[in-house]
Amino acid sequence: MIYLSMPGLRFLTSGESHGKALSGIIEGIPANLLLSPADIDCELKRRQSGFGRGGRMKIEADRAEILSGVRWGKTIGSPITLLIENRDHKNWLEGMSSDSAAKDSIPAVTRPRPGHADLAGALKYDQHDIRNILERSSARETAMRVALGAVAKRFLAEFRVRVGSFVIQIGDQGTEVRSLKSDEEELLFLFTKAEASPVRCPDEASAKGMVEVIEKAMKEGNSLGGIFEVFVTGLPVGLGSHVQWDRRMDGRLAQALMSIQAIKGVEVGAGFEMAGRFGSDTMDEIFYGVQGEGGQGPKGGFYRKTNNAGGIEGGMTNGMPVVVRAAMKPIPTLRKPLNSVDILTKRPFEAAYERSDVCAVAAASVVGEAMTALTVADAFLEKIGGDSMEEVKRNFEGYLEYLKQF
Repeated sequence: MIYLSMPGLRFLTSGESHGKALSGIIEGIPANLLLSPADIDCELKRRQSGFGRGGRMKIEADRAEILSGVRWGKTIGSPITLLIENRDHKNWLEGMSSDSAAKDSIPAVTRPRPGHADLAGALKYDQHDIRNILERSSARETAMRVALGAVAKRFLAEFRVRVGSFVIQIGDQGTEVRSLKSDEEELLFLFTKAEASPVRCPDEASAKGMVEVIEKAMKEGNSLGGIFEVFVTGLPVGLGSHVQWDRRMDGRLAQALMSIQAIKGVEVGAGFEMAGRFGSDTMDEIFYGVQGEGGQGPKGGFYRKTNNAGGIEGGMTNGMPVVVRAAMKPIPTLRKPLNSVDILTKRPFEAAYERSDVCAVAAASVVGEAMTALTVADAFLEKIGGDSMEEVKRNFEGYLEYLKQF
């Protein structure tokens, strides 16, 4: 049996936390898209920011190298390969060497940390040195996801599609600012304010409380999680589909966000809040108008005054901003270690400590943007199609004209 994949994007990442480098391949980006390392590096820098990050951020200053798929500043339609050097690898030359001669050059990790992939991974892959699990399961891998997401963002920007995020809660400190209550212009304004915040929260008063609770966790040797929102503006109606479970836009986004390390919950639009409402208070009523009469966007047409659905109905985008929210658990690596059991001796120990963050919610929101951008770009190309940017733009304009005349 032959399986044919849907047109769109696909990507892979590889590399270990303290290995030589992280690498990634993204396939499906049309030819003739302007792309430079600077487009990627600015996103990598955003991922490394945020109050509560650990010592690794003082070592790494991530830069992306484009190895294939781009010539003279433009994509050529072939797979794009990216490389990010791990600067800390110089301290792990023997410990992470591929040469068998370096075996046992550093002690094995045998004490699994609660909340990590350590124990389940060691059992699954028959590994008696947990480093073989923790090196790949580390959130260091998300640097490459952000790099690949930057390529997707660059593509979407050609169609005036913007992807942004901000933090709405850290620990027990939250803000009432919500993407669902904002139009496209306000969302971009909130995003700008979040970029200037040490915790990526657009509400200055709430951000102060978040910083204070992180400082408290630092002093106690503890860690914190939180909640962030990702929004997408400028999307047309009709990305995704209702016809099969794996083509639904909300399902695809939920899976993409849930795949990020430490994410334990995802909701679209008003999400779980809808469960406690009446239907009459939840559904986004439909109106029709032109600009100046309440219509959303420069061309008017069908619109809604609310966005409880988060821009997705029946598994398809409906023209409103897409809004997704993700909950991140506290970082499981603690300076105040939890109880564990040595996998070799079976004796109780305090879990091993690896250098880690106290709070990485701000960074996770940037990773969330990347995964959202990759998912949306995939659905965009699936719907619009084209092998060059010129062709995609012709197809897109034709689709917008069709929507305008409906």
